Amino acid sequence: MTGAVSPARRRAHLLWAVAALAYAIDLASKLAVVAKLEGRTTVSVLGDWLVLRVQRNPGAAFGMGEATTIVFTLIAAAVVVVVVRYSRRLASTPGAIALGLLLGGALGNLTDRLFRTPGGLQGAVVDFISVRDFSVMNLADWAITCGCAVAVVLSFRSSPATGTAGAGAGAPRS
Repeated sequence: MTGAVSPARRRAHLLWAVAALAYAIDLASKLAVVAKLEGRTTVSVLGDWLVLRVQRNPGAAFGMGEATTIVFTLIAAAVVVVVVRYSRRLASTPGAIALGLLLGGALGNLTDRLFRTPGGLQGAVVDFISVRDFSVMNLADWAITCGCAVAVVLSFRSSPATGTAGAGAGAPRS
């Protein structure tokens, strides 16, 4: 028996590494921001265009759905379950990266929903990156957005993130 790792297993390992890195960076940033910036004035990064400002968000993007926090918790949990199930069927390296970012981001926000006040599936997510005239977000949100963007690009290139390795990906085009 050889010690070679199959391409599918390498892609799964990549997904888990990307997810772990995205999750760790998100968690560390939230812990640091809450410890150093919560309750203080904003910190200018790029004038008034980009500032750090701690905000607890019980809802979704742009503060929508604040009364339905548990729905977002269940959605994040479902995303985690689906990505874990698909992790064994990765068809491409970019697909592994996309799903790793999605998983890491979903876990980051799910951790807030489970363990931040008031807890019990209704915790508020820590947002702190404020872009003028747009939104206040966190690094988990960015990981989710980037993962989705990669998945969309793959879908336009007919390179599925999951499925049978080689099906569609790398096949000759006519």
